[in-house]
Amino acid sequence: MTSVYRLIEDCAAASGSDGFAACIVDLAGWTGVRQLMVFEMTGDAVTCLLSRNYERVRTGEVLAGRYMDGWFRMDPLLPELMRLPAGQTHVRRMDDIVAKMPPDYFDIFFSEPGLSGKTTVLAAGSSRRMMVNFYDGEAGAPKPDEALLSLIARLVLNHHESHPPAGYPACLAALSERERQICLGVLGGKKAEMIAGELGLSPATIVTYRRRAYGKLGISSRGDLFALCRKG
Repeated sequence: MTSVYRLIEDCAAASGSDGFAACIVDLAGWTGVRQLMVFEMTGDAVTCLLSRNYERVRTGEVLAGRYMDGWFRMDPLLPELMRLPAGQTHVRRMDDIVAKMPPDYFDIFFSEPGLSGKTTVLAAGSSRRMMVNFYDGEAGAPKPDEALLSLIARLVLNHHESHPPAGYPACLAALSERERQICLGVLGGKKAEMIAGELGLSPATIVTYRRRAYGKLGISSRGDLFALCRKG
């Protein structure tokens, strides 16, 4: 089994490159979380920079689509993130904030998708502010080490501050090149047959890659993909 130190080294080496996303999802997966979500907050807007589902339960469409559809404004951690001094990270466990959540917010983002909780790392850089969310794995599983989660968030922040934006939605960066091509085709309004013709593959192969991509993102439909990739 790859050691956590090797995974950290790989992420540090890949920072600022196109290979960073794959490294960071491997490192986050090592902690045993169910889902990793990274949101960037800019004024009154939110963008999903990363979505990686580590289980079969489809949670991405709830955690991103509905969150970005205005619900992020109800996040009790948003004011704290906007006040956080540049260069700092702050770990916030579910127990710290659940009392501040409106009941309907808790129902939508925790009760309905069957999530027991999460740990959020607030990360403030010189030009960008992010929430790095680690959703708990199975009930009773050990909680990931806060220092490691904070390190992951800092690696994510440093990467995005040093890496020019890609020519596609950032949340697709953790997919394989082929999976990303198919998702971009779907976002372009193309059917599987058209994407297959352009890539020289069979429609069945396109469907397989699309299913894999959706599974990694934690979504289950074309509409979910559009929701994930838009700005809120």
